[in-house]
Amino acid sequence: MFAGIDEVDWASMEHAYGPADDVPGLLQGLASADPSQREAALDGMYGAVHHQGDVYACTLACIPFLFELVVDPAVPDRGGIVELLTSIGGIDIDEEDICGAEDEAEGAANYAMAAAAVSAGAGVFFALMADEDPGVRVSAPLALATLHGSPARVLALLRERLAVEPDDEVRLALVEAAGRVALRHSPLTGRIADWLSRLAAEANPPGLRLAALAQLARCAPEALPGDVVRVVAGLLRQLRSAPGTPGTPEIPEAPDLPEVPETLKVPGCLGAAPGAEAPEIPGTPGAPEAPDPACRTIGVHGDLDPAAVEGAPVTLVGQVRALPAEGRTGRTAPWTADLLRTLHVGLDDRVADRTALLTDQLCSPDPGQRIDAVRMSSGLIRAWRGSYEELVRLVGEQLASQEPKLAEAASHVLEELFGLAAPAADALAARVAADPGAWVKEWASGPPGLGSAVKALARLGDARVVPALAAALERPEVPHDVGFAIGYLGPAAAPLAGVLRRRLSEVGLDEEAYDRASPLLAGLTALRDGEAAPDVLRILRGAPEYRGEWLRTAALRALGSFGPAAHCAVPELRVLIRRPGTAGATEAAEALWAVDGDAGAVLPVLIEGLQAEHARERRAAASALGRLGAHAAVTAPRLRALLQHEEIWLRVDAAIALWEVSGRAEESVPVLLAAWEKNRHVRVRVAECLARTGAAGAGSDAAHVLRAELASVRRHNAMDGGYGSHDTYEDEKLLALCRRALLGNTGKGPTT
Repeated sequence: MFAGIDEVDWASMEHAYGPADDVPGLLQGLASADPSQREAALDGMYGAVHHQGDVYACTLACIPFLFELVVDPAVPDRGGIVELLTSIGGIDIDEEDICGAEDEAEGAANYAMAAAAVSAGAGVFFALMADEDPGVRVSAPLALATLHGSPARVLALLRERLAVEPDDEVRLALVEAAGRVALRHSPLTGRIADWLSRLAAEANPPGLRLAALAQLARCAPEALPGDVVRVVAGLLRQLRSAPGTPGTPEIPEAPDLPEVPETLKVPGCLGAAPGAEAPEIPGTPGAPEAPDPACRTIGVHGDLDPAAVEGAPVTLVGQVRALPAEGRTGRTAPWTADLLRTLHVGLDDRVADRTALLTDQLCSPDPGQRIDAVRMSSGLIRAWRGSYEELVRLVGEQLASQEPKLAEAASHVLEELFGLAAPAADALAARVAADPGAWVKEWASGPPGLGSAVKALARLGDARVVPALAAALERPEVPHDVGFAIGYLGPAAAPLAGVLRRRLSEVGLDEEAYDRASPLLAGLTALRDGEAAPDVLRILRGAPEYRGEWLRTAALRALGSFGPAAHCAVPELRVLIRRPGTAGATEAAEALWAVDGDAGAVLPVLIEGLQAEHARERRAAASALGRLGAHAAVTAPRLRALLQHEEIWLRVDAAIALWEVSGRAEESVPVLLAAWEKNRHVRVRVAECLARTGAAGAGSDAAHVLRAELASVRRHNAMDGGYGSHDTYEDEKLLALCRRALLGNTGKGPTT
């Protein structure tokens, strides 16, 4: 084995983390008798040699040696190596990729060479279909379906092996591979769909029938039975009642992995500080709190026995594998969740069917099925519009579960639903009242944050959360997000004004001032509490150098929200506007206008801001001019000149401001509608303008665009492979604005 490995000039190649001279050691580690060394080697292959799916020259050089490993029965855990080869060779490249920019073309060429090299050797996977190792037999079908150039031969073998394969999970892998063949080779789709339909309808084990339905949904959804929800619900009941099924299996604790506090997540596109007011970024203009970034999950397949590597070094591969391995412990048919996820992906926009299926799952006596349903409900609601009242109510019921993981999952889902969580309001209130210890979440590093149930209840504007927020404000370190939570409560949060002012007066003006003051300033801004003006002015004047600009911005926005009640700050604001063309001057000018209404003083500052170097600063100046309305009419020519700017967000803000200062829509509406079509993330901002100005008259282009949005089932900001914590909030806001802009004459009922 490994003949010729020393003849490869590994040092001349690179992987994701530098020279590839360590690759021979990784390849040899895959054949080690030590499970911990095998895991570390596979971790290194995915982490460096095939980093995030990339293919380097050293990746190509590994392929012959990986094939040597998978055909040697003496090598343990070969299933993971089969999956690695499948990943390396399984990326489809088209002609446009190869003919793109130089760097992209080089990468595409590597992918193409990898696909050719792995496909050329894919014949070895035929023999592995009957390997003694079930882990190899689980991996081989998908490898063949993905890589081999004779799909009809692959399909024949899949069907042949299904008749004799004794292992349940391997049988499911065979069915999944048939679905992959159908997706990659459309001439075979009809034949495969017929076979899957027979598997689903005949007297096969319920797991196999469910797998067949899941693959039908992926490759031939039109072939699904009309009563697919009833059929799937019946199969789930059969799986629960199978001999040996435990009555109420416990949900095991997740592996002891470090949690990442929200304040340590990379903030949105513009890198806002933890706890800072949401920047106006795509997808979040005007959002009341800073959104979490879009999150993605990493999938590494394989069935490494956790017991075999007890005490082994903790690697990324080991951690990722541990999650499903732990989650399966003690559960009946643990692969059911994967099949149901596949089924949901295949059902796609059949929202009513998916909702009915999840509703049935949430009524299961099996808490494992319910936790799967809670998580899948989140994915459905996040991506698709629909009527979710009953589904959300059932998610809320899980808050009372004695299984802590189930209750925690439900609270996290409800936290991201905002107004859609209303059917679970009583359940949330009960959860908050019953568990004061969960009101605040402590992190190993970074400031504390509010618990999920508290945030969910606050985002509903429910006054029953006020005691929890009051307690949070009395803590030595105030949760970083408490101010944003207050913003949803309106007048119900008025009793918190006193403690906010007191805590702000106690903030020292040192390097920790921003972290301590920003949540308090956010709360006072939301309450428009003019009594706090002297304390806010102290913060503004004494902001330290460290994060001082962020702190001054938060203080200026607070003063602006107070309006004339902050008159004591006018002298300080007049000083700050003497640095025109800076972000601080624009913020100060906006606050001065709100407090004093002196258009003559602020106009020169904002006009200068339109010439700032950075587009973001120009946007801020344009938005501020729009709020001056007719008082800024003189700036119309300057705003008009920005309608052709290359930055789409600046074009949108300039068009809105031009409309507001001139009172004329004819120049702005075409720009806004063009931006609507070009970038879906500007739609909330545009809809806000249309709703405020009432320009979407019957038969207009704007009305047509708004009606088309309301008719769409897909959320405007839905992403494949990732999401933001405010996505549902933003989309529901867009729908409400569209209906308001059309004066409610949409023929469509509300979704909230």
